[in-house]
Amino acid sequence: MRAAPTTMWRSPAAPACLLVAAVLLSAVAAATAGEEYVKYKDPKKPIGERVDDLLSRMTLAEKIGQMSQIERANATSAVIEKYFVGSVLSGGGSVPSEKATAKEWQQMVAKMQKAALKTRLGIPIIYGIDAVHGHNNVHNATIFPHNVGLGATRDPKLVKRIGQSTAHEARATGIPYTFAPCVAVCRDPRWGRCYESYSEDTKLVQLMTSAMVPGLQGDAPARYPKGTPFVAGGMNVAGCAKHFVGDGGTRDGINENNTVLSFHDLMRIHMPPYDDAVIKGVASVMISYSSWNGVKMHENRFLITDILKNKLKFRGFVITDWQAVDRITTPPHKHYYHSIQETIHAGIDMVMIPYDYPEFVADLTTQVSNGSIKLDRINDAVSRILRVKFAMGLFENPLPDPRLAGELGDKEHRQIAREAVRRSLVLLKNGKHGEKPVLPLSKKADKILVAGSHAHNLGFQCGGWTVSWQGQGGNNVTAGTTILEAIKAAVDESTVIDYTEHPDKSSIAESAKEYDYAVVVVGEEPYAETEGDNLNLTIPSPGPKVIKDVCGLVKCVVVLVSGRPLVVEPYIGAMDAFVAAWLPGTEGHGVADVLFGDHGFTGKLPRTWFKSVDQLPMNFGDKHYNPLFPFGFGLTTKPSHSQS
Repeated sequence: MRAAPTTMWRSPAAPACLLVAAVLLSAVAAATAGEEYVKYKDPKKPIGERVDDLLSRMTLAEKIGQMSQIERANATSAVIEKYFVGSVLSGGGSVPSEKATAKEWQQMVAKMQKAALKTRLGIPIIYGIDAVHGHNNVHNATIFPHNVGLGATRDPKLVKRIGQSTAHEARATGIPYTFAPCVAVCRDPRWGRCYESYSEDTKLVQLMTSAMVPGLQGDAPARYPKGTPFVAGGMNVAGCAKHFVGDGGTRDGINENNTVLSFHDLMRIHMPPYDDAVIKGVASVMISYSSWNGVKMHENRFLITDILKNKLKFRGFVITDWQAVDRITTPPHKHYYHSIQETIHAGIDMVMIPYDYPEFVADLTTQVSNGSIKLDRINDAVSRILRVKFAMGLFENPLPDPRLAGELGDKEHRQIAREAVRRSLVLLKNGKHGEKPVLPLSKKADKILVAGSHAHNLGFQCGGWTVSWQGQGGNNVTAGTTILEAIKAAVDESTVIDYTEHPDKSSIAESAKEYDYAVVVVGEEPYAETEGDNLNLTIPSPGPKVIKDVCGLVKCVVVLVSGRPLVVEPYIGAMDAFVAAWLPGTEGHGVADVLFGDHGFTGKLPRTWFKSVDQLPMNFGDKHYNPLFPFGFGLTTKPSHSQS
């Protein structure tokens, strides 16, 4: 739209200097009006028109800047302005300061955003973070059960509420973009990321994906064009379906390994959740480090462009994983320069280059300038990134909202997390053969024993991806309630609780008759990604010894805190009751809620519980299916209001 013409009237006697001044003022007013109206800044214009208008104004340097995502530690105002940086991220554990408050996070993001807004075109950055089970990098955030536990709930409405709560807490810190949900279909529990998968079953993963995406992003209108990114803005965040595609099917469950499958089986088992995410308007898709039949996913043009973008009609942007371009560089056969070329040709739109952004920018600029990479491919990538930024209202509301700071660790969110914990627990045994059920436990017991490494360790019960990348043990990791604390709060005031992390068998033997029962809580220590790959899947020491020593002397309930099924067959006979608690997060009260009968057990196994690792991989529907507990198994109990 042009500025409206200015009409002047001048008397014949008007001085020439006044006429000149009037003409100049009129010209300035017209020019100013012309500058004030820029189509891409007009929220009333269709997003497609805004994208085209902005793209037409951009230099190559500005376009490549939009394709660059750098780490928070490098994102100074000078760097953002110099390189026209389009996105910033926090890697696992990358925070503005230890135990930073929501206000401190907001101030950091605002400073970066203001630097971006000072650039020639004022294109805002999009700040991303791994909020994979709540806003997990941030101290005092609500930490929900990891995805494997959510799969056990079989409740998409609950999962959607978790997505909404996570989005609210991310927005509380000024962050509008999360690398979630993980929609992997884990087919082998030896994989270190298996707890990030809702299930081994494709349909269950689809069900949860279809709930989590709108939970994070908001509900797209009816008949919304398939593949078009939709983010409601305000309290919602842009999501990211990951890791495309087949990362849960790697050989022997080894992280970043090769997925050997026919195209038919890849499409049947691993692709459907991505289609659901695209239908729900997911903003971005992250590519997997893994390979498919020997071809690295980050250079697989067939799957990224032909299938995801063209067949599934995905119109958001495709992003790499952390330093993924480096992962396909194998000197002397392939250098970083050529890796950039192959990933961009494959269909990558945004590149996560936390540290090496100067080299990336220089190499990509050279390749576009010499024609190795076509400008059309760059324009497609930038258009997709801008489309998401416009869709989420980032141009209109680029800065954090201080009013949302109170959403971090909100009481209502913690109540939702507590509900998720109790709904995720799976009761696998309740009473020995011929004896009456042990659960629910009596709150009015005279004396009980609580034992094991995971009974009073908040970091252990949250698992990996909690404040730091790998997670950590201890009760100072973040704010929350341990299982022991929850048990103490649940039982009668007169009940005596003895707690020991490492029980002594002889001491227990002396006082065994004094205990009404014991609760033994053991499991895995935190891990993430490759560090969690495990070919043995045994209960870590001293867990087995604690089970044997306690359960051989006192009626016992064993609660296993783990990211996957572990080998329990050698010990199951000694247990009076056995509960799979997965990685429940900060709200330990949810465990006590069902142990003591305030709520019944309802969870069902989201994956097959094997007898021996020699059976793996083994999934429901396989020809030789012989599990300890089958997929979907889970005993139920009714709430008990009689606590005698």
